[in-house]
Amino acid sequence: MTLFFVTSFIVSIMAASTPLLLAAAGELIVEKSGVLNLGVEGMMLIGAIAGFATAHATGNAYAGIIAAAMAGIAISLIFAVLTLSLLANQIATGLALTIFGHGFAALLGAGYVGIAAPTLGKLAIPLLASIPVLGPVFFNQNILIYASFAIVIFISWFLRKTHAGLILRAVGDSHDAAHAMGYSVIAIRYAATAFGGAMAGIAGAYLSLYYSPLWSQDLAAGRGWIALALVVFSAWRPFWLLAGAYLFGGITFLSLYLQGLGVPIPSPLISALPYVGTIIVLVLISRDSRRIRLNQPACLGKYFHAVT
Repeated sequence: MTLFFVTSFIVSIMAASTPLLLAAAGELIVEKSGVLNLGVEGMMLIGAIAGFATAHATGNAYAGIIAAAMAGIAISLIFAVLTLSLLANQIATGLALTIFGHGFAALLGAGYVGIAAPTLGKLAIPLLASIPVLGPVFFNQNILIYASFAIVIFISWFLRKTHAGLILRAVGDSHDAAHAMGYSVIAIRYAATAFGGAMAGIAGAYLSLYYSPLWSQDLAAGRGWIALALVVFSAWRPFWLLAGAYLFGGITFLSLYLQGLGVPIPSPLISALPYVGTIIVLVLISRDSRRIRLNQPACLGKYFHAVT
């Protein structure tokens, strides 16, 4: 019984952490390019309804993932046009994107409340899935859980070991110098923003097609904001992002677990645990301003206008 409990506990934490990790990984690339997109929550909701509606229409959950990624890209490109081409304020536009995403997703999803759709099942790796504890935890998971680990490894390799990753970091640290060297700062930032939108959309699809296999207006439940906080928590480093996502995922699952046990604590207070944890961590991080300055992209959130 104890072994079963430990396995179930770890698997549940992984399930709760994955949408945070997917969305935060996309935002990390966006911010590494020097763009600050606060619209992650809105993009997640658009991705969630796009994925759910497509899966319902086609009977294929994997088609839903693709649709969610495309929807996330589409909504992120609205942000990119406004901020990168028209030089709108990135913070205000990101907040507007979240508000728009909430409203637009609610409008699109009005007819899908209470309706079932195909869900993403688990993908068991033969032989390895039967290993006690390790098998169910690492080798019998949803495909997006496997993908989240692969994406973190890929991002770390991309940023540290590739020429394209070096260019992306250069654009985020000094867009004027990158432009002077002949790199298209705006095009690179468009690509990074689109990648972030795709990841946020996929994170939303994970919620509507696996974690909570249904559609509801508040499905994201603040996870987009936690993903934004995770990027700062990780100091823009992929593997710290992984650790942070699982820390907050653990807190999220703990809040649900305590409610299930009937702990005599007010339900709203238990539900607030992930967000209280986010605030506490951010307060602790902000005390070390030197660490933030050393790792934060120098041009984060700054305008760029090429002078020809």
